[in-house]
Amino acid sequence: MGTYELPRNVKGEGRILFIFTTKSLIYTVVAAGIGLLFYFILSAFNMTMVGIIIVAVFALIGFCIGTLKMPELGKFEFTKKTGGENIDDIIMRAFKFKTSGKKVYVYREGKNND
Repeated sequence: MGTYELPRNVKGEGRILFIFTTKSLIYTVVAAGIGLLFYFILSAFNMTMVGIIIVAVFALIGFCIGTLKMPELGKFEFTKKTGGENIDDIIMRAFKFKTSGKKVYVYREGKNND
C-alpha cells in the first residue's frame, strides 16, 4: 500500500499570538512607534491619556494596513480595480505612482477588466 499526503490548513501557522502575521506585526510596531512620538509630546503637556489613545489608534491603523485586504465594491471604480489586494500593496503602488510620475498598470489573469 502506498502512502498518501493529506492536505492540511497551514494558514495560521505563520501567525504570532493568533492575530499577528509577521508583516502585520511589523506594521503595528512601526505605527505604534510613530504614535509614541505624539505620546512623548503630549506627556510634556500632562496629557498622557490622550497620548496613550493616539498610540493605540496608530497601532490599530498599522495592524489594519498590514492585515486587511481592499473590499471589492461594485459602486466605486477604485474598489473594482483594487478589490482583493492587500492595502499595503495599494499604498506602496500609489506612493510609487506619485513619486515617479509614471503610469502603473495592474493586470488580472482570468477576469474581465471592465
